[in-house]
Amino acid sequence: MNNIELNNKIDKMNNLVELHLHLDGALSIDNCKKIAKLQNIELPNDNEISKMMIVPYGCNDLNEFLTKFEFPISLLQTKEGIKNAVKNLENELIEQGIIYTEIRFAPQLHMNKGLNQDEVVRSAIEGLNSSKLRSNLILCCMRGNNNKDENMETVRVAKKYLGKGVCAIDLAGAESLYPTAHFKYIFKYAKELGVPYTIHAGEADGPSSVYDAISFGSKRIGHGVKSIEDFNLINLIILKGITLEICPTSNICTSVYNKITDIPIKRFIDKGIKITINTDDPTICNTNLKDELKLVANAFNLTYEDIIKLQLNAINASFASKEVKEEVIKLLIND
Repeated sequence: MNNIELNNKIDKMNNLVELHLHLDGALSIDNCKKIAKLQNIELPNDNEISKMMIVPYGCNDLNEFLTKFEFPISLLQTKEGIKNAVKNLENELIEQGIIYTEIRFAPQLHMNKGLNQDEVVRSAIEGLNSSKLRSNLILCCMRGNNNKDENMETVRVAKKYLGKGVCAIDLAGAESLYPTAHFKYIFKYAKELGVPYTIHAGEADGPSSVYDAISFGSKRIGHGVKSIEDFNLINLIILKGITLEICPTSNICTSVYNKITDIPIKRFIDKGIKITINTDDPTICNTNLKDELKLVANAFNLTYEDIIKLQLNAINASFASKEVKEEVIKLLIND
């Protein structure tokens, strides 16, 4: 099968799984306009919105990339805004062929107009329940110096709604400025409460970040690409069956790598490491999951069977219920 045939086959896939997707990085321009209208917020024209949301070519690093979240987060400060943003996103994902996803966001960033974290999460769950998509929420704790109380509250709220729309927590933010090692307290508490977790690590920071995430007990690593720089870490990932949530275009946008072929995707596959392919922030990165899969397939000469394996990795590593996993696996195998 040549690249054109493979690309066409990927375009026709209607049973896709995505694990690493940020709500605020996934708000389409259309979604922004809809939720702004609901909240009586005036927006500039589409071109100006694009400039505020889509990262420019030649972005310096993750820290510059993170500034693109300011505008979408400003639209997610009310119950109606959050609920409808989630609902609209899920409907868009259904149109793209997604059948299971985990949408992550940080409740503590959505309190600027008086909501508390519990209200934020309940609003997002209402959005989930307004759509037919199989999905869950991952609540992100944030890297920072003065937000320990907020992070602990995120874990408590995750526990309250675990199995009711929430499936896990995460740690997100400026990894190189706030090392993973500083946030052991989050995952110690999550483990005590029985809350599952994934952790952003090994993206803007090096292998030590991944070592720390694994030492905290994480079975999934958000990005994790810098793991390739440490032979012993690679062996540890294999030994513990860790799954890496790789986001190719995002890694280019944040200047972690200069081009797609620099990302160690094929090296991970050849070593038997379980990886998944994700968009991370599809609007900010101007991409979607099918485009990511085609990009990876063409860059590393993958087969359609390889693509299905990547998707099976995703559902198997997901925080979905056993029943949902079984349903999705059947659909993937028969795709």
